[in-house]
Amino acid sequence: MVIDFHTHCFPPKIAAATLGKLSAMSRTVPFTDGTPIGLMDSMANAGIDMSVILPVATNPLKVSEINDLSINKTGKNGLVYFGCMHPDCPDWSGELERIAGAGLSGIKLHPVYQRVDFDDIRFLRIMEKAGELGLVVITHAGWDIGFPGVSCCTPQMVLSAIKQAGPVKLVLAHMGGWRCWDEAEELLAGTGVYIDTSFSGGFLTPRPDVSMSEEEKALLTADKFTHIIRSFGAGKVLFGTDSPWSDQTEALSWLNSLPLTGEEKRAILSENAKALLF
Repeated sequence: MVIDFHTHCFPPKIAAATLGKLSAMSRTVPFTDGTPIGLMDSMANAGIDMSVILPVATNPLKVSEINDLSINKTGKNGLVYFGCMHPDCPDWSGELERIAGAGLSGIKLHPVYQRVDFDDIRFLRIMEKAGELGLVVITHAGWDIGFPGVSCCTPQMVLSAIKQAGPVKLVLAHMGGWRCWDEAEELLAGTGVYIDTSFSGGFLTPRPDVSMSEEEKALLTADKFTHIIRSFGAGKVLFGTDSPWSDQTEALSWLNSLPLTGEEKRAILSENAKALLF
């Protein structure tokens, strides 16, 4: 079994417009049409059995509405939806209780899009409550390609947050911190946090109309990628692609090409995710 722990898709009515906007911001190409059906087609081509869809709330007043969609759609056709949360959600505590009560496994946070530092009290209280409810918290970590110069979730902020929040199953996307990989490994390996592999290995794929240097396109090498996995421990690593922003087939091939043991690959590709989700 293969579980992709980090994907995105959008309602068909807004998928094209949303994908166009995000592609322009990131200067990269999407690998699906951004719809649930597009994601399912990608999964079938890649041999992926299940994808976790991570909605992002950019408006605190839309949190409940987005979570309604996740609650109604999760568990169908191999798609598992998480809830979303915004640090300024008026009834953040009640909404977390509703998410847990509906059977969702976790929530997605995005400090950069939400323009709040990760160790802000508004995020700390969300993490503490999520931990009490048994919810997984997955957050964008590090820099964001669509917001140059803005980082609201540095490894230092994460370290500060986990020292203050209560126990919580915390997943740091993008190998612990996108383009903050050395600091993330130094500060956070051994703290008990999980990391996912999304959008971090090999090279970016820029849009045809964009000029991007080889340095800009380069992400983690196979050696560095493997070193980070071993630092955190394979038991704390989750396979993720950030689809549609990475090709699921290529991402799975990349992971399988790494010099990891069969046991390590099974943990990363399915066992760790199953333990968190089920």
